[in-house]
Amino acid sequence: MKANLTASEIKDLIAKVFAPTTEDKTLLILVDVPNQRVADFEDWRDRRTLAREWQEILAAIKNELGLESIHLLYYENTGSNNADLPRDGFKWDGDPRLASAELLKSQAEAAPLLESLAHADIILAPTQFSATAPLKVLARQQRFRAATMPGFSRDMIPALGVDYGEVHQRVMAIKTRLDEAVGARILFHVSKKDRRLFLDLRHRAAHASSGLLRERGAAGNLPSGEAYIVPYEGELGEASRTAGTLPVQFGDEIVLYEIRENRARRVVSQGPQSQSETRKLQEEPAYGNLAELGFGVLAAFGVRPVGETLLDEKLGLHIAFGRSDHFGGAVSSGDFRHPKNVVHIDRIYIPEVQNQVTVKEVVLEYPGGREEQIISEGKYTI
Repeated sequence: MKANLTASEIKDLIAKVFAPTTEDKTLLILVDVPNQRVADFEDWRDRRTLAREWQEILAAIKNELGLESIHLLYYENTGSNNADLPRDGFKWDGDPRLASAELLKSQAEAAPLLESLAHADIILAPTQFSATAPLKVLARQQRFRAATMPGFSRDMIPALGVDYGEVHQRVMAIKTRLDEAVGARILFHVSKKDRRLFLDLRHRAAHASSGLLRERGAAGNLPSGEAYIVPYEGELGEASRTAGTLPVQFGDEIVLYEIRENRARRVVSQGPQSQSETRKLQEEPAYGNLAELGFGVLAAFGVRPVGETLLDEKLGLHIAFGRSDHFGGAVSSGDFRHPKNVVHIDRIYIPEVQNQVTVKEVVLEYPGGREEQIISEGKYTI
């Protein structure tokens, strides 16, 4: 594990990812903190420490990047991935390992979070709970660029050093195919049985997340390396054709979701996790929305999984449940019954994450009846 990036490496990373111009003056590092509902733990404490280290390194080299100010801002965690951000952030110079919502509210200077974001040109967000969805939405409104880094750890530092020019080419090869495709057929092999899922890709444009965030209004993950698309959700009046069975492995149990019209309608498997997922669908139907079909490419660069979605989803096929508006879909935080239920959660189909589920084949369907296989036995064929 590498302790941290050097000043030279951080300088190169910021230059490569954001390509700062003379208009860029402020870089903001954004981190969330524990509260009474969500307990702290060592990886989270170290992530906040890493953010402080980045602030100090960047402050020392800001002139070389053409920047005028480097800020670190804390905020109370949202409790779930991709929920809307809270009203206030906090400026604090104390030990980041000790930071908590309760401590900051009593000792730190509060700063309106939206106002702080509006004054930033470049944002790094190494948070515990993903802020990708709200920052994507806000970036389009306020014209900053943001690299979201939920669950980032020092184990991921090598992934920041890959050739993002080559990553971009591979991502674009998939994106152009998804843009043209009207459907995707996925064949899973689970417990000696085949399970099939069709995803309706009509009325949608794909997205490239290649680690290059050089246009104002852009926000995406770092490390990065994926092309993704939101399946059609039926918002145009015509029902979505997304249907089939989606398997997801939880520990040793395989949960089987019955998918109709782009929603997980019920769980057809048995077991404790199946019962838990059934309750989630009953309590929050928007949880079952299929919000993303994604294809990661970093495995080809020797990057290995670390047990965090931020990196692991960039290694292969993934399918997400929940919120989709930040990716151009129709399901937003307002479609959930309660703010605490808002989620965008990825299910990642690589052996290290789901060793009992094999992606035997992914075939894209194009207009006119043409088809193209892009994955066979878990490997890209393009």
